[in-house]
Amino acid sequence: MRKILVIGAGQSGLQLALGLQSKGYEVTLMSNRTADEIRAGRVMSTQCMFHTALQHERDLQINFWESQAPRIEGLGVSVAAPGSHEAPEGSQRAIDWVGRLDGYAQSVDQRVKMAGWMETFAQRGGQLVIHGAAVSDLDFFAGRYDLTLVSAGKGELVSMFGRNPARSPYDAPQRALAVSYVHGVGPRPEHPEFEAVRCNLVPGVGELFVMPTLTTSGRADILFWEGIPGGPLDAFQGVTDPQEHLDLTLDLMKTFLPWEYARATKAELTDANGTLAGRYAPTVRNPIGRLPSGGLVLGVADVVVANDPITGQGSNSAAKCAASYLSAIVERGERPFDEEWMQSAFDRYWNTAQHVTKWTNAMLGPPPEHVLNLIGAAGQLQPAADRFANGFDDPSDFENFFYEPEKTNAYLASLTS
Repeated sequence: MRKILVIGAGQSGLQLALGLQSKGYEVTLMSNRTADEIRAGRVMSTQCMFHTALQHERDLQINFWESQAPRIEGLGVSVAAPGSHEAPEGSQRAIDWVGRLDGYAQSVDQRVKMAGWMETFAQRGGQLVIHGAAVSDLDFFAGRYDLTLVSAGKGELVSMFGRNPARSPYDAPQRALAVSYVHGVGPRPEHPEFEAVRCNLVPGVGELFVMPTLTTSGRADILFWEGIPGGPLDAFQGVTDPQEHLDLTLDLMKTFLPWEYARATKAELTDANGTLAGRYAPTVRNPIGRLPSGGLVLGVADVVVANDPITGQGSNSAAKCAASYLSAIVERGERPFDEEWMQSAFDRYWNTAQHVTKWTNAMLGPPPEHVLNLIGAAGQLQPAADRFANGFDDPSDFENFFYEPEKTNAYLASLTS
């Protein structure tokens, strides 16, 4: 029986550990926190998982919360009218539409999911080690395993994986991030009959995403600001009081997005750990880490491909990476997990991930005219709205109608001819 060590208990690490366990591998999972500590701790992310990523969980029969989490059937886009925030009483949306998803999406607070998955892994006989791993620990452990996978996306371990400058156009954070998990958001008047993630764009300022989720206390909503650094939304650094964080979130909504604020006047934090703020530079890294002793480890998910969350792809990419690596490991059989295999396993994942990185990096910059035309036309052309929405599940489709003006114009023309 082959022995595999997984470092990190997030979406990718736990999904991989559970998948390998189900295939008969002897798996050790190393986490810096217990399940109880995760469940009672601070929110770790925003997450909205679309159909393909959810199907990977179903395939492993670890979709434990599917019947409880809200079914997200649409993805909506609103764009604030120019100058609207200067006269809030006249604030309006220049663009407002919602696309319908072919398969529903869902969001489960990672505190709920990761704690539950970790307990399941242990109950099924997995070796769970609660220990914050350093490079020196890996040097000690790696020789005892056939393969070591690093899925802990923060801290010292990431430094083993060098930045790939050719695939990393940004060397500084492109957004300041601020998250609040809340109860008390009212129903959405535009489409009360179904749930949707809403993307609100304030040109030159940033974005607000509103998504239904399942958290430790039941149904909730995530309010997620992405502010252009140095702008009015870049206001959360140094804010440590959770209520102050929420008050600032709501004040900014009232100023820039009054239609969203109108639903959130009675919003209350789900818990004292329901806020998060920070920033990071989107980075693609080399997938193989070399230990001081010469041993090799393979980076997983956002250890090696960390995109800005503006396109909501983090947990989706983590699930897709875990599924891709699981297949590559099983197909390897008894042959060694050498450097050539590690590179090929990553290249196989990159075939999918490259589309996420290209799209995400494009969305971080000012949209070109043809993209503005596409987003605007989607308000009158439902097939365009639906196709844009479903691109969140399969970002490779944006190659066909998003990046090049000629393809965008041809696509829009095909809908009106």
